[in-house]
Amino acid sequence: AGGLASRLGLPLPWMLGPLFVVAGLRVRGAALAPLPGGRQAGQWAIGTALGLYFTPDVLRLISEQWLLVVALAGGSLLVGLCCARLTGRIAGCDRPTAFFASLPGGASEMAVLAERFGGAVDRIAAAHAIRVMLVVAVVPVGLTLVGAHGVDHYLPLATRVDPLGLPLLVAVSLAGTAVLASARIGNAWVLGPLLGAGAVTAFGVELSMLPQWAVNGGQMLIGSALGCRFAPAFFRDAPRFLVAALASALLGVVLSTLLALAASSISPAPLATLVLAAAPGGVAEMCITAKVLQLGVPLVTVCHALRVIVLTVTAPALYRLSTRNRGEAGTSR
Repeated sequence: AGGLASRLGLPLPWMLGPLFVVAGLRVRGAALAPLPGGRQAGQWAIGTALGLYFTPDVLRLISEQWLLVVALAGGSLLVGLCCARLTGRIAGCDRPTAFFASLPGGASEMAVLAERFGGAVDRIAAAHAIRVMLVVAVVPVGLTLVGAHGVDHYLPLATRVDPLGLPLLVAVSLAGTAVLASARIGNAWVLGPLLGAGAVTAFGVELSMLPQWAVNGGQMLIGSALGCRFAPAFFRDAPRFLVAALASALLGVVLSTLLALAASSISPAPLATLVLAAAPGGVAEMCITAKVLQLGVPLVTVCHALRVIVLTVTAPALYRLSTRNRGEAGTSR
């Protein structure tokens, strides 16, 4: 599927090809399951490749755009609140489910938080699957159609595969993963290797680039895992909620694009880079999009990492605040 999508010239062929083919087969009842640990392996490959972009010069440039990063992270909170109101109106579901299904944070983190407040975890997981799939399908294709490609001036420090340096790169990336996983930090398989490889790169140490087959394989594993989330029952059990989730995801794309337009007034970054940085997609999916389309990989990565952290930390308080005047905040367990 990835090879065919690549021949057809589709953006992100090694992720979108497997995603759509596997999702189509699952909806038709095929008994497919993701490879055990496959999504984590794919995230590790993507995180490691992204970490190689964080050179000293890049870090200096990003530090000069801290206001932009904070603005996009804060704006994602407002986008999530607007999407939650739409989800609640269309689906007619309880407030915890509508709220945590709509925040553009990590799917697993939002599901865990929602369970504390009595939300429907299965529906929340379904909503996030729809959001990620829609954003992955719409945003890269949209940027490709408008010709947003090849404007990136950020380059990874390592530009070749070094047989001696590659094992060291794997080691430091896995060490970063172990640190974040032991601390129970969300998206550890993306942010951990990014932290490990990024820390070495930040000191100007050139180990090795990751082989292209590993990056393509990572995309394939992520796309296949996303596709496996869809099944006939996925659309049959709660059609009204799924329509609401789809509408909410579309609203999120529109609002995040408007947020990017507003952010362009305080940043010299290309608008296409800002659109990716603000998009309500998954961290790995949006960052690999930036890499493939050459659209400001470090800036996009930092913005998405901070967005997930901010949403995970502030979501409970934000939920209580949004429901305080309604007397329906639910019970935290």
